[in-house]
Amino acid sequence: MTGIRPWLRERSELGVCALLLVLGALVLGDVLTMDVDIEQRGPVGPTTMPTVVGVALLVVAALLAVDVLRGGRGEAEGGEDIDLAAPGDWRTVLLLAGVFLGNAVLIEPLGLPASGALMFWGSAWVLGSRAYHRDPLIAAVLSVATYVLFDSLLGIPLPGGPLMEVL
Repeated sequence: MTGIRPWLRERSELGVCALLLVLGALVLGDVLTMDVDIEQRGPVGPTTMPTVVGVALLVVAALLAVDVLRGGRGEAEGGEDIDLAAPGDWRTVLLLAGVFLGNAVLIEPLGLPASGALMFWGSAWVLGSRAYHRDPLIAAVLSVATYVLFDSLLGIPLPGGPLMEVL
């Protein structure tokens, strides 16, 4: 049993292969259980893209596994402007996670334009931007543009919230 741990440690990329394999299987499993009405289908049905993504995940998992088992190794990060020995900035990661979770909680009561603006502004602030006069404006424009793109142009209904009733 002690011989398998060093073998796995040298081939840790197989964990990524396993993750891709599971994701591909989940996507294809969802495609197989998807309820599709024949009358709503066009020349390309709603299962086409998920099927392509699921198969692509399985193919990439298989190709990566073959490469790793043949001795291929991932190249270590070779950043020019970062210190690879420094620990990760967990404060920033946790604050960003909080901003995204806040967006998930606020999107239904506030609507996408308001919660998205808060998410964009919060992300910019967490990542170090201190342009207090510019960031909220850019966040609002990005959020409203995202809402209009998805809701009006692509026909994907998104919660507009109380602000959209005023406009």
